[in-house]
Amino acid sequence: MQRAAFKMRLKPGFESEYRRRHDAIWPELSRALTDAGIADYSIFLDPETLTLFAVQKLAEGHSADQLPDHPVVRKWWRHMADIMETHPDHSPVCTPLAEVFHMD
Repeated sequence: MQRAAFKMRLKPGFESEYRRRHDAIWPELSRALTDAGIADYSIFLDPETLTLFAVQKLAEGHSADQLPDHPVVRKWWRHMADIMETHPDHSPVCTPLAEVFHMD
């Protein structure tokens, strides 16, 4: 299993709304993520910078790179675009992070 991490950015004043929307994550979105080989997915918030830090595990042979084409993912992006920094297609501005240390 491979780990992947990335960061995104929340717009000011939307901390509670971001949490609320994720507490009610759509079952079809969870299913799409799981079907793509994503597991143990967490998102953390730095309230000082509004940086969202995400980490997930990717199964061997995962298809996570195809998720941007999935209709439910695109629908989620539109749902979240008003509270996050996004590209014109509503995808979140994501910066991949390189792993520099890991301890089991």
